[in-house]
Amino acid sequence: MDTVELLRTLVAFDTTSHRSNLELIRWVAGYLRAHGIEARLVHSDDGAKANLLATIGPQVAGGIVLSGHTDVVPVDGQDWHSDPFTLTERDGRFHGRGAADMKGFIAACLAAVPSWCGLKLQRPIHLAFSYDEEVGCFGVPRLIADMRAHVPTPALAIIGEPTQMRIGLAHRGFYGHRTTFRGRPAHSGDPALGISAIEPAALLIAQLGRLGRTLATRGHRTTFNVGLVHGGTAINIVPACCEVLWEFRPTDEAGTTLVRREVERMLAAVAPDVTVETAQLAGVPALAAGDDGLAVDVARALGALWPPGELPFGTEAGFFQQAGIPALVCGPGAISQAHQPDEWIAASELDAADGFLRGVGTWATGQDATA
Repeated sequence: MDTVELLRTLVAFDTTSHRSNLELIRWVAGYLRAHGIEARLVHSDDGAKANLLATIGPQVAGGIVLSGHTDVVPVDGQDWHSDPFTLTERDGRFHGRGAADMKGFIAACLAAVPSWCGLKLQRPIHLAFSYDEEVGCFGVPRLIADMRAHVPTPALAIIGEPTQMRIGLAHRGFYGHRTTFRGRPAHSGDPALGISAIEPAALLIAQLGRLGRTLATRGHRTTFNVGLVHGGTAINIVPACCEVLWEFRPTDEAGTTLVRREVERMLAAVAPDVTVETAQLAGVPALAAGDDGLAVDVARALGALWPPGELPFGTEAGFFQQAGIPALVCGPGAISQAHQPDEWIAASELDAADGFLRGVGTWATGQDATA
């Protein structure tokens, strides 16, 4: 099967994040098994989803990880001109949910498997396909833990998010939180009998905004957003509870530490009669540009575009970097198409990915990938 046919098959699996990805994962495992490759499945706690980890080549250190997520965002409320889960070609573009983000990359990886199997590989090629990236990268930490337990340390990881095959070396992280304030209800005719939960919540919101502006004036690129506030029951009742959903996006670990310290200071100043609880809903570490010389050299030799592009989105790359595996982002398709109605990937982008992955096979034989 070529890349387009494989993409057609993958798009047909509705792996929207609130659904299971097991049908797709099992199909991929069967495809690999037909080529003599056994895949490891690492399931979520409830068993409804799974990561897939497979190795082509020798079980030695120094290989390359090709990482992608199998889940996609919803199509609800979007104006599609064709069935989102049926790959449709129009004017050199292949439309379908996940075509760009990021089943196109996974399809290209799978299309390369038969040729990789025919080579005398000296370095392994690891396929790492995860679940629930779109809702917080919940699958990849478990995948990486399993990789560290069963796979000799790879030399680099390439995360195939859509960059139009341009190298991405850095992106901000994402940390989402729910902070819940609990006070005491009372009739608003005598508010002193109650303790408002909304007032300290409003103070937190204002302070987050002030912190963001202060950091910006100091040259920090960490951003904040308060996405949802819910509290109170009626206009004439002192509110007993208020929830604030908020997030911040740091550029590095130092920024993460700074924000956590400041927020702890803010919440410590809340009135003693108000109970405050903060739960982290999602945590995606930043990818920090650093000593990734080997990863860059390999990617450039394989045909990835340079200079590196700005990445306005988060990926799984920061998790690999935290695990001590140099990582970068490079894959087919445009991020501007991700999450959009009539999402598409250009045929030329799939062709570029095919060429890149042929080079991966050459590199894994120990030869010069540019020869």
